[in-house]
Amino acid sequence: MPDNRSQFDGARVLADLNALRGIGAYKTGVHKPTFSEPHMRSLEWLAERLPDAGLTAAIDGIGNVLGTSTKSGPKLLAGSHLESQNFAGWLDGPLGVVYALEAARVINPDLSVNGAVEVAAWCDEEGHFGSFLGSRSYVGGVTKDDIDAACDRSSGRTMREALRDVGLAGRARAKAERGRHIGYLEAHIEQGEMLETGGLSIGVVTSIVGIWQYRISFSGEQNHAGTTRMDVRRDAGLALARFCVAIDDRFPRLCGPRTVWTTGRITLDPGAPSIIPGRAEMLFQMRDDDPGVIDRLEDLLRSMAAEVSAQGRCSVAVERLRTGAPAMMDATFQQAIEAASTAFAGGRSVRMPSGAGHDAQVLATIMPAGMLFVPSIGGISHHWSENTADADIVTGAQVFVEACRRLLME
Repeated sequence: MPDNRSQFDGARVLADLNALRGIGAYKTGVHKPTFSEPHMRSLEWLAERLPDAGLTAAIDGIGNVLGTSTKSGPKLLAGSHLESQNFAGWLDGPLGVVYALEAARVINPDLSVNGAVEVAAWCDEEGHFGSFLGSRSYVGGVTKDDIDAACDRSSGRTMREALRDVGLAGRARAKAERGRHIGYLEAHIEQGEMLETGGLSIGVVTSIVGIWQYRISFSGEQNHAGTTRMDVRRDAGLALARFCVAIDDRFPRLCGPRTVWTTGRITLDPGAPSIIPGRAEMLFQMRDDDPGVIDRLEDLLRSMAAEVSAQGRCSVAVERLRTGAPAMMDATFQQAIEAASTAFAGGRSVRMPSGAGHDAQVLATIMPAGMLFVPSIGGISHHWSENTADADIVTGAQVFVEACRRLLME
């Protein structure tokens, strides 16, 4: 049997998570947007505890917290993020950071393990200012111009202003030292119901989906709502509504088993009750771990737009805003998580893709990466009622620590 049971402290894991929950508390969840006062206090909380795990703590010039070790041997990088969506859950992000901290506390002082766990809290995984800015910066994917252009989606505050306000302006941004780490391991709540409904304890992530986002614009003719006959209207809002229904009718014929799509925002111009909208716009997103499936669906989306335009009443334009390549998780990491699950979760694990984006997909571009999921009660996430049973949290932490140990002992 693994020998880390006497060292692992489940009560400490729960206490750490509840301490972070108390910073920026909102109902049973938290509200700590990127660079808010609660977010910065959370970063400082972590930085103060990293030395207890034998790590030197630093907060870099984009808000990443990194704990580095001088212990000889291989290094495993582990972590997640500490900011939240607005008025959201207490585990999305902090769970992975605290698991990494616990693994470092247990493993780094253990002289029988040749190597150390280094800890990271990546800034802005939730995308208040951009897309995975912290982890992308670490792998060299964020330029000064990107930071100049970034602004808070809620307030409009620029990232440069935010960095200045929290005292990070002028600090260097940490960059990955290629070859330093054997890989990156991240833990997260599932944000779905597969584990809970299956009576399972651990999800072994096989892949992280790519996310493709589009702006679909409809142009008709603005006119008076009371005097324009129905048979001559060029109602852009009605065209948009019919298009949404057509997507749901036609996409299932070409999608994959895990494909999802969402219309996230609809706007009508001018949006007044007595005016027929002359323009309408929808933000549309598709997710899958197979780019070939997305290619088929994008082709269908564009052909549907052409069909509507050909009818003559409204024209439709499809603009791709974001392309997200899926990431495959490393086979060795998957095996380590499964072996750890056998030791501490009775083997109640399943291999599964992640339908949400995570920093692990960014780190996977430069090193082997893996992810572990724990159950989400009711499959709820991105809401203040998000939760996971204490027993599942502790089991997941035990599995995570053991997976880290196995990876370093490879």
